Amino acid sequence: MILTAHQPVYLPWLGLFHKIALSDTFVHFDQVQYLPKDYMNRNKIKTNSGSIWLTVPVMRKGYRDLKTSEIRINNSVDWQKKHLKSISLNYTNTPFFKKYIPYFEEIYNKKWDYLIDLNESMLKWFLLQLGINTKFEKASNYNFEGTKSELVLDMSKKLHATKYVFGSLGKDYADENAFLNNGITPLFQNYTHPSYAQLHGNFIPYLSVLDLLFNCGPESLKIIMSNNTTKKELEINF
Repeated sequence: MILTAHQPVYLPWLGLFHKIALSDTFVHFDQVQYLPKDYMNRNKIKTNSGSIWLTVPVMRKGYRDLKTSEIRINNSVDWQKKHLKSISLNYTNTPFFKKYIPYFEEIYNKKWDYLIDLNESMLKWFLLQLGINTKFEKASNYNFEGTKSELVLDMSKKLHATKYVFGSLGKDYADENAFLNNGITPLFQNYTHPSYAQLHGNFIPYLSVLDLLFNCGPESLKIIMSNNTTKKELEINF
């Protein structure tokens, strides 16, 4: 069984979906410490003047000591109206705007108290639209122990993984021998970002997946996987 995991992020980039598509099971790691100025509550979209951040404001009191599952959204700021307006304004002329905008209208007209709930709901919707059927698990439903490489190894053992897909930075902390000694093959993602048709001038990479969906619709997963390792290759070669 091929396993991977990632902390909750807002409007994820393409590389996360490639990593999930490589796996049989994905663990949404909602028990990690919240990281300010990361991607947990923000990501980029494209406009006619370049890329901009969409940021979900969070309650900052004591946030450095909280897990991501405990982070509350600061709803005193009308962030939902701003995000929906930004998405609508900049993607209205894309080929698949009418197909996907009803979801964003619905999601931004609903009150969200916790960041984790918003991120999880959006991630599941994106996976559905892309046609990625990987099993979805939450770390909070388990008792994974340790830190960094030991934590990932404990998770892999408890979920009976035979392979674990790290992100590209995994080599910086993964104890490869420990995995191999436990019968688990550590794999490291090396994602090549694809190009695709965008509005507003020259191509900009590393945006939210919503940019790809609005521009390319049903072809999005094929584009995400283009010139990159596939799940079948992992199963055969490792």
